[in-house]
Amino acid sequence: MTDDGRPAARRVDLTRVLVVEDSEEDVEAIERALNRSHPALHLEFTAHGDGLAERLLARREELPGMILLDLNTRGEDGLEGLAALRARPELADLTVVVFTSSTAPADVDACYAAGADSYIYKPVNFDLFRTVLKGAVDYWLQAKAQPPAAPGSPRVK
Repeated sequence: MTDDGRPAARRVDLTRVLVVEDSEEDVEAIERALNRSHPALHLEFTAHGDGLAERLLARREELPGMILLDLNTRGEDGLEGLAALRARPELADLTVVVFTSSTAPADVDACYAAGADSYIYKPVNFDLFRTVLKGAVDYWLQAKAQPPAAPGSPRVK
């Protein structure tokens, strides 16, 4: 608990990525792409988002530094899972990147409204897929590794 009575945020491990994806082809592509671009990352895969927030909170180890979340998964869809994650203050430090095949503006808007940190379309071409995924992971690893800026100070990119 924090001094103001809120649950304390859990520690995150920036070297761990949880991928919520039920397509075996996409799992293989994500694994191949990230093993090439970020071999030091520890990847964990789950095919469904059902009870994701509760499963993360039940863990004894540190939380993953990033979640790559597909919108169209078995059981609870990605948007419901995202909303459940953001409803838990203990999971506030998680970076959630929606990585999906949907380009629908309504999906993009709904994910940002629910608290997504990024929304990225999965390209069909593997080289582009790898480049887009690398860029997203690089961005969030760098952003999370930087100390927070002091209030009122300009943010350096």
